[in-house]
Amino acid sequence: MEKAKSTFVKASDQVRAALEAAIRDGSLPPGEAIDEADWASRHRVSRTPVREALIQLQAEGLVSSLPRGGMVVAKMDLRQLLALWELLAELEGLAARLACQRITPPELKALVQCHRDSEAVVSAEDTAGWQEHNLRFHELIYHATRNPYLRQEVLRLRARTGFYRRHAFGALGRLRTSFEQHAELLKAFEQADAPAAYAAMIGHMRPDRGGGSITDFVANLPEGLLAP
Repeated sequence: MEKAKSTFVKASDQVRAALEAAIRDGSLPPGEAIDEADWASRHRVSRTPVREALIQLQAEGLVSSLPRGGMVVAKMDLRQLLALWELLAELEGLAARLACQRITPPELKALVQCHRDSEAVVSAEDTAGWQEHNLRFHELIYHATRNPYLRQEVLRLRARTGFYRRHAFGALGRLRTSFEQHAELLKAFEQADAPAAYAAMIGHMRPDRGGGSITDFVANLPEGLLAP
């Protein structure tokens, strides 16, 4: 009975996790309307769990309501985006510092292997493949922090800024640069240099790292993506 209780997940939590993942990976871009009936059908539930999930996501700023009803993925204005991006960089830096202090030899080995495996997609200029390896690399770092609450907050901010950051990544051509920044992070981890890991991660998360600029990023955003 205890085991059954521990593995039970509410339908609304399942829908919420799926919606958040779709927002984070760009399947649901800013401004996109969320079809309650479609999401209910996907998860074989009534609309009630979908609405409960949307209420939770609205409280977190991931979706917003329309005057005539319904929900859309929330847009941000430039000031909000840069403020959240700045906060995300700091939390990622904290995660890198804590992970550098707490990572085990097997975890470090897995991080090194993840980085090596990603070189093939970099050489092939496979942006989608890189995104998968990049998320895996960062997830290994989050796990090594031994702080699930920090991971939760980082993923929440990644979801809110994900579409914009991925666009900046493509617009500024950062694939090779990001790979090299991962190498800097690994060097700090291998030397057990927590301050260096923090600094490397902060640099890694900056949108103007690697030759681009905030101006380049904004100029390349699709029209209507930012809130007025």
